[in-house]
Amino acid sequence: MFRGIHWLGHDSFRIEGGGLVTYIDPWQIPNGPPADLILITHDHYDHCSAEDVARIRKPETVIMTVAAAAAKIPAPIRTVEVGERREVGDLMVETVPAYNLNKFRSPGIVYHPRKAGLVGFILTVDDRRIYHAGDSDLIPEMAGIICDVALLPVSGTYVMTASEAAEAAKLIRPKLAIPMHFGRGIGSEADARHFAEGCTIPVKILPCET
Repeated sequence: MFRGIHWLGHDSFRIEGGGLVTYIDPWQIPNGPPADLILITHDHYDHCSAEDVARIRKPETVIMTVAAAAAKIPAPIRTVEVGERREVGDLMVETVPAYNLNKFRSPGIVYHPRKAGLVGFILTVDDRRIYHAGDSDLIPEMAGIICDVALLPVSGTYVMTASEAAEAAKLIRPKLAIPMHFGRGIGSEADARHFAEGCTIPVKILPCET
């Protein structure tokens, strides 16, 4: 089920399938195969890295992201908003909401506000639906997510805690959940283990390929 899904640390993944190489939120990633498709959830530096994009980008690479992140990366970029569906070769890309409810940078101000229009992605590749939640809390829209594999943040502070992520997995009911958004000074593998212990669906903690 997780064949072709490579965790590159933090929220970064390389997904191989459908004849294409897709990267999601490449940041501090190792050298690897060049990208056919790059998906970026939002404009924060640890998700939107122009330097990393440049290292894996080819002239024909398709890049999809929200407008705030597109402004930080050389064109051409395909800008997206929540609720879109785009085809890239044999892949289908859907954008879904990603935002905070209870993670605050200051009183009343969350790190990832809903009004900013930040996104998660559902990537359909080789008949598998892979959901990358982006930087999000456990939000009501997750009840409508249909996927085979869910990539869920677990570190807390800026995103769901491990316990909240386990509740999200229970709500979404994927066949497999993979924890992300830990390490590199933000959460730890203990958060991933806590998530796995509290989850009612199968969990795979992937090795970090860096």
